[in-house]
Amino acid sequence: MAHQFFFNPYILDNLPTPVKGFDVVQDISEPRLRMYITSRGVKTFFVRKRVRGADKRIIIGNYPDVDIESARAAVVDVLDKALKKPIVRRKQITFKELFDLYVANRIRRNEDSQTKLVRSVKLHLAPLFSKTISEITRDDVENVISKIDGAAIASRMQDLLQSIFKYAIEQGYTKQNVANGLPKIEQKHRVRPLTKTGLQHLVAAINSEQDEFIRAAFLMLVYGFAPRSKIFAMQWEELDFNHDLWREWPLSDRAVVLLQDLPQDSFWLFPGRGGSHLADPRTAWKRVARVAGIPNLTMDDVYKFLMRRLEWAADREDIRANMNNLLDEMLDEY
Repeated sequence: MAHQFFFNPYILDNLPTPVKGFDVVQDISEPRLRMYITSRGVKTFFVRKRVRGADKRIIIGNYPDVDIESARAAVVDVLDKALKKPIVRRKQITFKELFDLYVANRIRRNEDSQTKLVRSVKLHLAPLFSKTISEITRDDVENVISKIDGAAIASRMQDLLQSIFKYAIEQGYTKQNVANGLPKIEQKHRVRPLTKTGLQHLVAAINSEQDEFIRAAFLMLVYGFAPRSKIFAMQWEELDFNHDLWREWPLSDRAVVLLQDLPQDSFWLFPGRGGSHLADPRTAWKRVARVAGIPNLTMDDVYKFLMRRLEWAADREDIRANMNNLLDEMLDEY
């Protein structure tokens, strides 16, 4: 049974991630609304419904791209659509045209994430673009998946194809999901390489960075206890130094000292190109990780390493105290 509570941003933002697999929680305000939390920290709203004799899980969208009130409001509409009889279309449609519809109607991501998805699909699934949905065979799908380098990417593209063809069936463009039943792509689970000593070496390497904003952004990955996407998109108006808060999330002492020393000459704390915020400084990160002696370290590894060790508390001040204690324990003289 799913754990039940009243969905609100503070609780959802700070839900612990499972070590493996996923957890499910349920909203008390709208009991039909539920959420998956995966071991990668992805949080997805969904509803369950028995449709034509089969138990279906219908995805509404990922949090926080879809906010809580929007997810609650979408429940009735999603369930109504699920009960409608399938459309039967005679008009042919190419894979590219269907993918464009799929992105417009089913993808709920921020602009940067959606752009990356579209770019990846164009790179890996291009051989299918000119084919009509009805003429694509299982062999076509297996062939295009087999040519993708990297098991993780191939697995994601295979899952995406299953979802796209499921959408094609719902829209009446085909009756068969040719991507269903493909052999599961075996992936080697990555061992996260960070340790206490490694974290100390990482902070020392970050402090040697010349660029002030890159240095501060990377240090906030350690001091901020938040994913990189949220850290890099921080805005000055979200900070309350009187109460040591960022939105509703407490700031550690090290984070407060770091941020107060930054120049406030931009809308963003960590400005990037074109007037936007810092997006994906992978070159600088690779350099820092190499200097720290952990070349395969990712930015997300830092967040997950610390959050797994942070002692949870219901009170913000207690969480803040636990943050400070953990950083002191991990970083010692740093």
